[in-house]
Amino acid sequence: MSNEYIMNLEWYTLVGLVQQGYQIASGETANSPYPEGSIKMQLPYFQALGLDLTSCFLGTLNVSIHPYTFELVQPTYTFPQVQWNINSPAEDFSFSPCRVSYQNQTYSGWIYYPHPETKPAHFQDPSTLEIIAPFIPNIAYGVTIALDINLKEVRLNRC
Repeated sequence: MSNEYIMNLEWYTLVGLVQQGYQIASGETANSPYPEGSIKMQLPYFQALGLDLTSCFLGTLNVSIHPYTFELVQPTYTFPQVQWNINSPAEDFSFSPCRVSYQNQTYSGWIYYPHPETKPAHFQDPSTLEIIAPFIPNIAYGVTIALDINLKEVRLNRC
């Protein structure tokens, strides 16, 4: 993503709370159906469709934005019917750029949104954003972060 593109976005900053997810995306849970993680399995499909996430950590950062919920209204990328796993139905995915700031560092990433209507399991709370970003040192469950989102792409609603 070019710096020019980033500078032209209408950013809005939220404070979010990092929380534990299902650990399916990273494959770190003991009972994961995808021992290497679903993100690692999905990356080649996203890359073939034009989104290169190879510089990102192979998992998601789950961020509660309560008292808000969100909806992606005009995401940068939407990939319908991605058949990334032969044992599951195809899924729709959308992505919107974001920035995560933690300990005086800012990381460019993506809001990762597997559409619930096509997702077979592991649904997120509507106040939880899943973020794909580079590895962020020292980040932990329970810390607060600043999260910049693009209001042209993401609509916030109060709970």
